[in-house]
Amino acid sequence: MSNSAPGARAPDEPAGRRGVRPVRLLTLAVFGLAGLLFVTSFNTAKGTDIRTDTSLLKLSDLIQERSAKNAELDRDDAAVRRDVDALAGRDDGSTAAEDAHLRGLEDRAGTRTLTGDAVTVTLDDAPPDATAAPGYPEPQPNDLVIHQQDLQAVVNALWNGGARGIRVMDQRLIATSAVRCVGNTLILQGRVYSPPYRITAVGDPAKLHKALDAAPSIQNYLLYVQAYGLGWRVHDDGGTTLPGYAGTTDLHYAQPVK
Repeated sequence: MSNSAPGARAPDEPAGRRGVRPVRLLTLAVFGLAGLLFVTSFNTAKGTDIRTDTSLLKLSDLIQERSAKNAELDRDDAAVRRDVDALAGRDDGSTAAEDAHLRGLEDRAGTRTLTGDAVTVTLDDAPPDATAAPGYPEPQPNDLVIHQQDLQAVVNALWNGGARGIRVMDQRLIATSAVRCVGNTLILQGRVYSPPYRITAVGDPAKLHKALDAAPSIQNYLLYVQAYGLGWRVHDDGGTTLPGYAGTTDLHYAQPVK
């Protein structure tokens, strides 16, 4: 048994020996952890470069592709519906009064074309280099883009002004239409749109203008137009024809009132 004090180095023990094994273990642990991170990253990326936004671009392309496909299906559906209506109208045994009643229902449902004087409202995001007008605070990102409530405010005001029919972008609105936005992208009846957004209403132009001017939510929007340069334009279109709604009218959740 050695008489040396506890913790003293043995005479034949190389200098630094006691520190070698912990350092080697630490080195092995670091390399093992690095290998685990590498394998995890590889499995997550599946061989792709996770430092790029390629996957996001692919998702955006997929959304645009599906939107274009939905537009094509809408056109095909409208063509088939016109053929069916034409065949049904040849000899359906209905009276003139019944036909007139049916046309009235179709007009109210928005499935028939509608022609008349119209007003178009265009909303757009602020310019990329937008700054605050004198006397206003510097804008936040949300202050510079069109939101869902802005579009809904215009649509509701036009209905309140007696609009006989409304088209948003290239689609006719019906009772079950939902104007929804994800970010600053409009999703309407299965299709995707980017600003500027155009809303056209057929009706009495004077009443439509008055309803737009009287809507509190639009007055609030106009403050942002003045402060940060959001787009706002209202003009009369004269004689305009709105297409009939060509999509499905089936109810998925609500039930018709008996």
